[in-house]
Amino acid sequence: MLLFGVRHVSRTGLPRCMVGRLHRNMTSLPSHYTIPSTGHRIPAIALGVWQAKPNEVGEAVKTALKAGYRHIDGAWIYRNEAEVGQALRDSGVPREDVWITSKLWNTFHAPEDIEPTLDDSLAKLGTEYLDMYLIHWPVAKKDGQPYDKDLTENPYPTWQKLEEMVEKGKVRNIGVSNFNIRRLENLTANPLKIKPAVNQVEISYWVPQVELLKWAKENDLLLEAYSPLGSTGRVGDTLAVPEVKEIAQELGMTPAQVVISWHIQRGTVVLPKSVTPSRVVENLQVRALPPALFDKLEEAATSHKPYPRLNPSKGWGLDFDIFD
Repeated sequence: MLLFGVRHVSRTGLPRCMVGRLHRNMTSLPSHYTIPSTGHRIPAIALGVWQAKPNEVGEAVKTALKAGYRHIDGAWIYRNEAEVGQALRDSGVPREDVWITSKLWNTFHAPEDIEPTLDDSLAKLGTEYLDMYLIHWPVAKKDGQPYDKDLTENPYPTWQKLEEMVEKGKVRNIGVSNFNIRRLENLTANPLKIKPAVNQVEISYWVPQVELLKWAKENDLLLEAYSPLGSTGRVGDTLAVPEVKEIAQELGMTPAQVVISWHIQRGTVVLPKSVTPSRVVENLQVRALPPALFDKLEEAATSHKPYPRLNPSKGWGLDFDIFD
């Protein structure tokens, strides 16, 4: 059983109406979502391995797979793909049973750089294909050079090469990360052979992304929530939110389980990150919140002023805001 209190779906997956919607009346949470562009079923909860340290990430992956996770979310820039790959092999879980995501880093957006970088990730992960490959950030910038304004504003050449990777069988689904509505509209205005499967962005109690979630629902795009319990330094604040604590006490859940359940009930894939075994297991044990309690948390999350999200624009020396 993948999740506690979830409804397992048929091989055909969930109907498109599941993508991006708020589901206040759910009696059970979906274990998977269906990607409209391909029909593939993606597990609703992933173990995120961002900031997971060497000699920790492998054990976290093995713990997660033993607990029932079947979705590992990584990236080339995390510098831990080799350890993740070894843990996947050591786990004994068949490759075809695990959804593996990696991401294309900013310095490799030029079409000629994409396949060698992808091949590097595949080799380190020890797999012949990825279930998902994402453009990590909407900025094309080679090391030591100014960013490529044209490719950043319109990543169609990058996307065409990713489509080619799907055609070659090296990738099964392609998508984006950290794209706002304007950038999504710019990309999808091109004659795409394959539509983006997902957009992975920061979503939390503090950054609820209401407008993006609405746009995604209307355009058959699945959102994935990274830092779902809050960004660095905010997790404790999230778990101490009065509404979260009250719901947790009423339902006999932990505050983290309440927040993760809320994310899935909103219609997003959720990517909690932990290397602590007990928390890795805890984060998988979720269930649907009763409508009144879901509405209570949704209202609290969408009524406050959004907390500033992770924004690397200044740190990368860009002359624009990456989210504008």
